[in-house]
Order: sequence, then C-alpha cells, then structure tokens
Amino acid sequence: MPYKLIPPSADRRTPYFSVRGSEHGIPLNRSTQTADRREAQAILKRWRAEAKRRSVLAPEEPSLTFGKIALSYIQANHSQRFLEPIVRHFRETPIEAIGQAEIDAAAIALYPNATPATRNRQVYSPVSAILRHAGVVIVLKRPQGAHGGRRVQWLRPEQAFAFLAAAKGLHERFGALLTFLLYCGPRLSEALRLEWSDIDFERALATIGKTKNGDPLTVHMNPEVVATLANLPRDKAKVFCLTKSGRLYLLWAETERRAGLALPPRSAFHILRHTHATWRRLYAGADTAALVATGLWKSRTSAARYEHVDAADESRKADLLPMQRR
Repeated sequence: MPYKLIPPSADRRTPYFSVRGSEHGIPLNRSTQTADRREAQAILKRWRAEAKRRSVLAPEEPSLTFGKIALSYIQANHSQRFLEPIVRHFRETPIEAIGQAEIDAAAIALYPNATPATRNRQVYSPVSAILRHAGVVIVLKRPQGAHGGRRVQWLRPEQAFAFLAAAKGLHERFGALLTFLLYCGPRLSEALRLEWSDIDFERALATIGKTKNGDPLTVHMNPEVVATLANLPRDKAKVFCLTKSGRLYLLWAETERRAGLALPPRSAFHILRHTHATWRRLYAGADTAALVATGLWKSRTSAARYEHVDAADESRKADLLPMQRR
C-alpha cells in the first residue's frame, strides 16, 4: 500500500498526523509530529522522495538496521539496561519497518507473562529511545496499565527516624546515604554518583551532574544532611563509597530488621523519594507545581501522584457546609 497520511486518532491519543504504508520496498509507520495537515502533506511528499532516492541508492546505501542504531546508542553512553533481548529481536530489521504493531509483537514475544508495566519499561521505552536516537519519532500507544498502580508508599516520621537510626548504627556511610535520599529526594543511582566536589557546605547545596531526566540538578541540604555528611571521612572521591549491588540491599534488609519495620515489598530505596515528596506536601505546604519546581520531578504528571496524601483546600471547605445542631 502506498504511503498514506493518517489523521490524528479520534480518541486523541495522539494529536499528530502519521504516515503508513510501503513504497519502493521501504515500509513506513511514522509520526509527522505535526497536527497541521498542510505541513503533514509536505512531510509526506518529502518522505516519498526520500524512499525513491533510497531505493535507487540501495546497493551503495543500505538501510539502517535497529542493531546498528542500538550500537550507536550504546556508544553514546546511554543506558544498556533491557537492551540485549530487544537487539536480538530487532537486530537486522530496518528502522523504517519498526512501528506500533512490530513493537507490540516484540513485547509479547519477549515477555509473554509480564505485566503491562514491565513490557512498557523493558520494551516500549527503550525501543522508543533508540529510534529517537536515529531521528525517528513515533507516537506509541502503550499497553493498558503500562504505568502500573498509582499508589504511593511512604514512611511516617516515627518510622523514618527509627529506620535512619538503625542504618547509622549498622553502617555510617549507608546511614548517610539514606539521610540524603530522605531529605534531598534524588533517585538512588543519582545519590550514589555524588562526589565531594559536588558538595557546597557553605551554601548547603549538592549538585547531581546527570539525572534520569538527563538534566543536571542542584538540591538543598537541610541541617540534618549537612551535619551527617560533614562527619563522613573524605578519603575517597565518592561521598558514600557504595555501589548498587546485592550488598546494598542486604544492608537495607538488615536495617529494616533492626528498626522493627515491615516495609512494603519491592519498595526499597524509592520509598524514601516518595516520603520526601509526601513530607513536602504535608509539612512544607508544597503543591504539585512546587514539586516540579524543585527539579526532582520532570512534569506535573509525575508529581501529581502525591496529591492524594493531603486533602485539597477546596475539599476542606466541606467544614463550612450547614450542619444540624446537636
């Protein structure tokens, strides 16, 4: 079927026109990244010309395969997590031939018994990232339930204080790491990369060079964090001198045991990030916009998960409604 311009979906999952079909032996299923029909038609015309050009040059200019792009992606120092099975699956597939249907099929073939959230994390997201690396942007429909449950697990102050005390008694640097995670809110991997050159004690700031979102981030250290880090030896470049390993999770489990807590399964270190955000809402008056402003959360969508922990001001106005006198 020749290339055809597909209008935005009726359910508004994507506002953009896309192009599907095959011309000159080159399949295409790709978003134009525009909602303007005239612009989309111009892009369609350009892609048709490119397909014709590539068909003529095919012997000298072979199509880029997913495997080649994945190698370039890795060489650019992007994360290799989850890539091996995906690369095996798509290795010799031209990137133009990879669209929604192909990615859906790969997710099912690679993880037949996995949850939608797992398939999204281990197939849809990395494939999308590799295609973007090649300049190919497609708007993917993620599997229903891809983002998992929205329930947030967090610690009450007395639980957190008991946990920190147990951690500090078990391992000084581990206790310092948990203190930093709780009061500054970064991800575990971001905190583990922290070096002493990133710490400004005078201004009570810590600079995280590269976050999951790709941007550098500066976080404020409250007096508890400043005092805890100031007492650590500075004989190594890294602040905490720990790595993400089995030993780290054994320290977590032992801390949990010593503190007498039974934390939610599979929550581990991320529960401290959830606690940080929840405490900001409950005790510091931070709303969703304020959480995003910290830089710890990239968008309102990611920060909005903490809205349920505190009744909104408008909800509290129910106290003003007429009530029968008793």
